[in-house]
Amino acid sequence: MFMKEINQQSVAAITLGCKLNYAETSTVLDMLVSRGWRLSTIEEGADLIIVHTCAVTGQAEQKSRQQIRKVVRNNPGSRVAVIGCYAQLDPERLAGIDGVGLVLGSMEKLDPEYYCLNPEPGTLVRVSPTRTFGDEAMPASSMLCRTEKGRTRAFLKIQDGCSFGCAYCTIPNIRGRSRPVPLELVLERAETIALAGYREIVLTGVNIADYRYGGIGFAGLLRRLEAVDISRIRIGSVEPDLLDDELIAVVAGSQKIMPHFHLPLQSGSDAILRLMGRHYDTATYRNRLEKAVASIPLCGIGADVMTGYPGEGEREFEEMSRFIAGLPLAYLHVFTCSVRPGTTLARQVASKELAPVPHPEVARRASMLAGLGGGIERRFAESFIGSRMAVLFEEGSTTEDGRIRWSGYSGNYLRIDVDVDAVAEGGGFRGEEHVVLVEGIGEDLHLQGRLLF
Repeated sequence: MFMKEINQQSVAAITLGCKLNYAETSTVLDMLVSRGWRLSTIEEGADLIIVHTCAVTGQAEQKSRQQIRKVVRNNPGSRVAVIGCYAQLDPERLAGIDGVGLVLGSMEKLDPEYYCLNPEPGTLVRVSPTRTFGDEAMPASSMLCRTEKGRTRAFLKIQDGCSFGCAYCTIPNIRGRSRPVPLELVLERAETIALAGYREIVLTGVNIADYRYGGIGFAGLLRRLEAVDISRIRIGSVEPDLLDDELIAVVAGSQKIMPHFHLPLQSGSDAILRLMGRHYDTATYRNRLEKAVASIPLCGIGADVMTGYPGEGEREFEEMSRFIAGLPLAYLHVFTCSVRPGTTLARQVASKELAPVPHPEVARRASMLAGLGGGIERRFAESFIGSRMAVLFEEGSTTEDGRIRWSGYSGNYLRIDVDVDAVAEGGGFRGEEHVVLVEGIGEDLHLQGRLLF
């Protein structure tokens, strides 16, 4: 039973995981602020602290538990609410952590009533089964008060869930099948973001290129978003088989859609891709990647790659390494396979159909891929030395010699630093876009440049 409603309370949040989680955290905070809550920080000891968890890997779950315990330990006077994918996947385990007062599933976390009402003593757990998720329960689109860097960038959720059914992935068990945010709501939220002064919209979701609403697909949505008075639209992750000619053409012909994709590869071995249940082979991946790079000026494409997948032998690993080395990539994100409960892979491992790769070998392979990725990232960044690039600045800091260093991102997602005289700082460059002449590269692989006014 619920007791009296909470009024004039303070709220803070910490988010783990993907950009979609950040977008949804923003939505929750916006809803609470609109109901009279005061936005605070964890350091200030807010009345309610929300921990938005991740469950994409076992390591992500461990980090989530550690973060929850840290928040409880350091904030004994705060009520702690746990939301996110881990809360949907294993609510009872999280409810069993001393000091947790509220655990909400994927649907419930976007219902402000659960945060605004004070339950009786104990932990309130509200998690709907994934099988009950339907279009009518689609979560609201996300934006706006809390973003990565001030008023530079805002996340906009356009879609949730996934219907692809990859063997290793637990996300469909947590977020359900693919469902779009209604087109009119996406456009309304985008206009609100623009009016609030943000310069870049980052589209988020589980499988955003699978967007389908009322006969409008992802490319059609992008065309509608181009009419919004915003400087930049960033797409993010796109499944390789959904990076079709129409989508490439839309990005190539746009002044607002950034020339940047994240194109998950997962494996460079066709045998492992089949075990994973992916919807493409290496030939298709190469074709789509090369077509995008050839068609879109300055295009930067990064990839996810997973090693240690059960059944991955030395031959498959070497195939993957050779394949990746021959691709025109901008960067590489390396992951190790984590067998998630309730997945096809978990059943295959339990039945001994597939054997896990020994941990020392997984670590060796991950280290080798990380080294390969570092070389890929450096080569791509160095190819722009001597170029003029538009940079949207996000944050400034002071160097040891008293100069002001501002950092931001190019359209193809290269991090670029510029040093300016302290007297020139004024109100700062945050949220401003300026042309920079790229002159070098630092040890951190940030490009270094000079402002061209």
